[in-house]
Amino acid sequence: MTFVVFVLFFLCAMPRPIVALLSDFGTRDHYVGAMKAVVLSVCPDVTIVDIGHEVPPHDVLAGALELAACYRYFPSGTIFLVVVDPGVGSTRRGIAAESGDYRLVAPDNGVLTAVFAEAPPKRVVELSERKYARPTISRTFEGRDRFAPAAGWLAKGLVLTTLGRTVTDYHMVSIPAPEVEREQVRGQVMRVDRFGNLISNIDRRTFDGVVHEGAGLAVQVDGHEVNRVVNTYAEAAAGELCALFGSTDHLEVAVTAGSAADRLGLGRGAVVTVRRM
Repeated sequence: MTFVVFVLFFLCAMPRPIVALLSDFGTRDHYVGAMKAVVLSVCPDVTIVDIGHEVPPHDVLAGALELAACYRYFPSGTIFLVVVDPGVGSTRRGIAAESGDYRLVAPDNGVLTAVFAEAPPKRVVELSERKYARPTISRTFEGRDRFAPAAGWLAKGLVLTTLGRTVTDYHMVSIPAPEVEREQVRGQVMRVDRFGNLISNIDRRTFDGVVHEGAGLAVQVDGHEVNRVVNTYAEAAAGELCALFGSTDHLEVAVTAGSAADRLGLGRGAVVTVRRM
């Protein structure tokens, strides 16, 4: 009896595998549910977490930035299933990778670029072993038929290299970096969140390298003056345009209790400059 109790305790204490999903599928249609169903059919014990499914359709760069904003907060061993795939049905490959303490499954179109930049992959393989895909693969829904089964098998404990041959020429996309001059940092808006905050590629370290404590500064976004840099949204009055470092530690332009994107009519690509006075 003691042995049985020990075994039951051990099994209950074992962490359930986690698969985290990110896509541009939205939630109106059946697509996300179908991918979850396939993952569960391979590994019924998995915990599935939705990162989000509102990435702008076909926007690989947006998907890469959303993944980079959150992946490090997941437990070690999490498997990321990322499907933002304008090349579905083409000759582009499907890949699986080990990066840091995580494994990732995605189309080979650069959607993993930002994660790979922070945690260079230890290994990348092509999803070429057919027995780890569904018997029939739709040319319009590889997320369900190729990527979801691979994620499920990894959650079940399959070794990454079993999924296919190792590749080293995986695709990366260009992610703009801020430009630094003696008295100025020039960046651009990279993301607009649902609150209308204009989130730039200017990180705190780059900002601090130009703007020293006590120095006056001027912030502009596409020619619009931003009068205040604050620590929290609450420091600015309702409706006030301000700048601050958000949760990803990047400079953003915001309107307290409003939308900077709507107020200024701006989005990704808008130029953000910080000048020391």
